[in-house]
Amino acid sequence: MNRFHFAFKVKDIQSTHEFYHEILNCTIGRQTEHWIDFDFFGHQLSAHISNNIPELDYCGKVDNIKVPIPHFGCIVKDHEFEFIKNALQSHNIEFIIPPQTRYKGTRGEQKTMFVLDFSNNPIEFKSFKNEEEIF
Repeated sequence: MNRFHFAFKVKDIQSTHEFYHEILNCTIGRQTEHWIDFDFFGHQLSAHISNNIPELDYCGKVDNIKVPIPHFGCIVKDHEFEFIKNALQSHNIEFIIPPQTRYKGTRGEQKTMFVLDFSNNPIEFKSFKNEEEIF
């Protein structure tokens, strides 16, 4: 599988390091005083300091739940989903959409949860019951 690269805005390196490395256990890549890279479950995230982080817009609607757009995230295996959920809960990270099963009993059934990182970036984690139904 090809890896994606995603560059996004954060308020500072210290809180970004704490969220992605200490809570989510993402390995740190290169970094400077202005940006930091993470191995985000096999993909490259590049967090860049900015004074202009956009406000959230809950304009998306999925399975009758309003979701923030834009957002990013990762599709993970079920055991990884549970690890991430437990890590977030143990660090008292508030869910903007709590862990739940979407489309239960139908094609595309998936576990999902949304959180905000410490710079207010919305992140979704998903785990599909059947990986052949991702698309």
